[in-house]
Amino acid sequence: MQPKHVLDGYRVLDLTQYLAGPAATNLMVQMGAEVIKVEIGPHGEPVRNFPFCRDGRSGYFIQQNRGKKSLCLDPKTPEGLDIIKQLLKHCDVFIENFAPGVVGRLGLSWDVVRELNPEIIMCSISAFGQQGPLAAYPGFDYIAQAYAAVSDLIGEPDRAPSMPMLAFGDVGTGVHALTAIGYALLERARDGGGQWLDISLLDSYFHYHEVSVQAYSASGGKVQPHRSGSHHYAVGPSGIFKAKDGHLMILALLHQWSPLCRAMGREDLIADPKFVDNDARMVNREEMIAIIEAWLQTLPSDAAALEILEGARIPCAPILSVPEAMAHPHMIERRTVRTIDDRILGKFQIPGMPLRFSKYEVDENIQAPLLGEHNAEILQRFLRYSPEQVRDLESRNVLFSKPV
Repeated sequence: MQPKHVLDGYRVLDLTQYLAGPAATNLMVQMGAEVIKVEIGPHGEPVRNFPFCRDGRSGYFIQQNRGKKSLCLDPKTPEGLDIIKQLLKHCDVFIENFAPGVVGRLGLSWDVVRELNPEIIMCSISAFGQQGPLAAYPGFDYIAQAYAAVSDLIGEPDRAPSMPMLAFGDVGTGVHALTAIGYALLERARDGGGQWLDISLLDSYFHYHEVSVQAYSASGGKVQPHRSGSHHYAVGPSGIFKAKDGHLMILALLHQWSPLCRAMGREDLIADPKFVDNDARMVNREEMIAIIEAWLQTLPSDAAALEILEGARIPCAPILSVPEAMAHPHMIERRTVRTIDDRILGKFQIPGMPLRFSKYEVDENIQAPLLGEHNAEILQRFLRYSPEQVRDLESRNVLFSKPV
């Protein structure tokens, strides 16, 4: 039988919440994996109440948890913990994102998990990693961002650092986790045996430094990374420029300086000692910015500026708002933004699947689970529980469910 996607046939026990872990399993389920989402009762995943909410249904929860199966239980009861342990024997991957030590105290340390299933890949996601001076501390995306010297680089130089309104760290860490899991499964298929993966937000965030770390170290501290507002401190022109109607992003790096000068009708700037190379342009950055912005504002519109820049093959873009990006024809054609139809919240748009495979299409009809919706299905299918056993566990608050 033709697999429905690249991870068809793999089963994941997902003991994660909020975003980093669910972001990883969100991609996995869209790639065909069967994901059993273990939610801690009685209330389940905390983001079930995150905005936007209507009729008890969260768009935030839906976006990250479509296609997963919900098993809601109390893991601190002997029966609840035993259910998890027995399910681990039927899974290829176990992923959790609690603070280091929590799953161990729960009774699900790596030593226990590999004894139950020597072939399983266990992935632990945390803010700071499983060891080190910070390991025991709790943390979210922005906390790791601050420690990783990322927050210090965002914003105006004479003001406090700014908050990015996207979850770069959580989602990026989920992608790092997915990468590690995928290659661990590949290694398992080649050599056999499971292993434990230690993925942290801090490591992932620090991995994003493409200039600052190496430049500071290699220069012996002469290059001091710093907030530089709307323009990059190390290369240019590279930043956000005021145009006729709004702002444009322009990156005319290195060899693109000459085509930009020609596009502006300013060939004289190409050999000007103040702008002849990147170092000179950074010394005279403010004057360079003023020249480019003055040219942009002589044009009839931002669209006219983009047409000239694109014609000269200068990387550029309008600064789109969220609604503008969602309505852009390119986003819609590629399904970078896609419309889903939730059984409760109805039709609305979410980000599309970023991983594209020539052999497979993503199932667009998957639904986010109700709390504990698959309790009976999972226990009867994998552990051979009878309907009476399931009802008994529900009556004793080992299992929980909440239809909407």
